[in-house]
Amino acid sequence: MNDQQLLRYSRHILLPQIGVTGQEKLLAAHALVIGAGGLGSPVALYLATAGVGKITLCDDDAVDLTNLQRQIVHRVDNIGANKAQSARQTLAAVNPEVAVTAIPRRAEGEELVQWCRAADIVVDASDNFATRHAVNRACVAARKPLVSGAAIRFDGQVTVFDLRNTASPCYHCLFPENDEEEERCATMGVFAPLVGVIGAIQATEALKLLVEIGQSLTGRLLLFDGLGMEWRAIRLKKDPYCPVCA
Repeated sequence: MNDQQLLRYSRHILLPQIGVTGQEKLLAAHALVIGAGGLGSPVALYLATAGVGKITLCDDDAVDLTNLQRQIVHRVDNIGANKAQSARQTLAAVNPEVAVTAIPRRAEGEELVQWCRAADIVVDASDNFATRHAVNRACVAARKPLVSGAAIRFDGQVTVFDLRNTASPCYHCLFPENDEEEERCATMGVFAPLVGVIGAIQATEALKLLVEIGQSLTGRLLLFDGLGMEWRAIRLKKDPYCPVCA
């Protein structure tokens, strides 16, 4: 690291669990973030400010006025622009040292598997089950850790599927495909700060995994009730008959 980087990341370096070695791991890391909306906004901002050297953002949606209530990476001037490209513009202003790649199309198929293989960690900040299952399958195939989050109304959840470990459950173990009832914030609503809370935890878990510190949420689903201000943790186990990861 140069002198400017030592100053910029000094508050990380002061932490004995991170130090210079840990910060250098972040500078050399590549994170793939699927979704640049409510959850992807705080995730991308914190990964960039923390100094993750390369960030790939994938989102095929465009910025809409209704997004600005909670999607803090976008600005009024970016309404109508692709979300991944809008987010890249904001991240460049926050930390120009980070190399941000914007992919303005849907994450799917073999191309998604290749994106996962090229990354050190994948953060699922999407808002629909089809994408979550596609990302999960790709991470299982690429054997990459997946940080998964969701938020609707006043309720949020976050967990980690460390698919480098054959004992780890995957997203399909928790939510079998075609078993879910789709709930979207476009019809159900979402409390603005909720996505910030869950997205910040996703970023926390991603950074911990990259630096290799602490205990991750692998095997635990963290549930948040924003109205009651209560947290619950549920233990997760791998499904021995899961058609995706078994």
